[in-house]
Amino acid sequence: METQKIDAINSLIIINNDRSEGYKKAAEETKDSELKSLFNQFSEQSRGFSSELRKFVPDSEEPDHDETKNSGKLFRLWMDIKAAVTSADRKAILSSCEFGEDAAKNEYKSVLEKSGELPADALSVITRQNAEILKSHDQIKSMRDAA
Repeated sequence: METQKIDAINSLIIINNDRSEGYKKAAEETKDSELKSLFNQFSEQSRGFSSELRKFVPDSEEPDHDETKNSGKLFRLWMDIKAAVTSADRKAILSSCEFGEDAAKNEYKSVLEKSGELPADALSVITRQNAEILKSHDQIKSMRDAA
């Protein structure tokens, strides 16, 4: 597979690693049992997505299983979530989570815009994952609006 295709899939693996780690940390910090359950669910979802995507990347070119973007927007986002969780402000927690969901949504959108470059089986998995990411985003947004 071409480097560009591998890079696109690796970017999704890494965004899912970020998302999984962020939600795992948020679940550990919150005292809200509903949010803890949801955050654990989303953490596991992204761990599964990352694992699923790895089959499309040669072993020698895939990112480490725990590789994340520990700099830039996503790092600041998860620090915002931690601060919000610590203050127990449900709306602030969910607003930070929505920002993270936006980052994941945008990464999937970017990869799908170049979908002609991806093998059909990878495109099918990415399209399904994208639909689930959009559903998760909408759920977080709805909960935030209700808070």
